[in-house]
Amino acid sequence: MTTVDDRAALVETFATFPRRLAAAAKTRVAEWRPFPDGEWGPNETVRHLIAVEDEVWRVRLARLKKEDDPHWTWTEPGLAPGLDEASLLELLTIFARRRARTVTTVRALDDAAWARYGTHETYGRLDVAGLLRLAIDHDESHAASLSAG
Repeated sequence: MTTVDDRAALVETFATFPRRLAAAAKTRVAEWRPFPDGEWGPNETVRHLIAVEDEVWRVRLARLKKEDDPHWTWTEPGLAPGLDEASLLELLTIFARRRARTVTTVRALDDAAWARYGTHETYGRLDVAGLLRLAIDHDESHAASLSAG
């Protein structure tokens, strides 16, 4: 059972990620280190995170709210379409706005909604806190990839 304090900490970590992402991405650009073949640079990483926000986290939260025990498959979106010419600043702004929408949805959940769960084919049974932990882990792994190298 996730306590209200635990929920608040999860939501805060989830909500503030766009700032940490922006710092990591801007540092990587400022250091101008080449990216190994096959690795994403900051723009591609942010485009991927935009796609994940739209296609994974918001969709799963919506299904959790509407369905009893929704079942989710592994989903790993590529790059958000239509943003090939966007600057890093534009991409970071888009991501921050999309994440803010997701955070608004999460903050509006009552106790009953936090107790609902779905089943992921890889991770098993997940409630809202479990989804947020997955999102946070995914976020942080991409931020770390920008810091590596």
